[in-house]
Amino acid sequence: MSATQNDALRTPLKNVRGLGSAQSGVRHWWLQRITAVALVPLSLWLLWLCAGLVHADYATVRAAIAEPVHAVLLVALVVSLFWHGALGLQVIIEDYVHSRWQEITLQILVRFGAFLAAVACLFAIARIALH
Repeated sequence: MSATQNDALRTPLKNVRGLGSAQSGVRHWWLQRITAVALVPLSLWLLWLCAGLVHADYATVRAAIAEPVHAVLLVALVVSLFWHGALGLQVIIEDYVHSRWQEITLQILVRFGAFLAAVACLFAIARIALH
């Protein structure tokens, strides 16, 4: 009996066992949507803040960012932005990179890069807010 004949004799349950949903995609999907929803008001707030500081001097901008409300909202924006970006790039890599070693390498680079960039932004915010 050839391999194709053997596959034809398998039950539908046997064909999909081990290939079904691992339930990890739902979490990823929800995180992508939650971060997207969080970015809408945070981006609008950032535009409002920047519009108010268009002609301000350096000291005024630093003082505005140092206000606790602005610092906390900036931290929320940075975390949401880099998390959302990393999730989006993960999907793109999974869909379009077909070599397993390249996929793993790119996934590691994306996560590491997003983490480093987020930490750099958070450090800058903390330095301004706590100065």
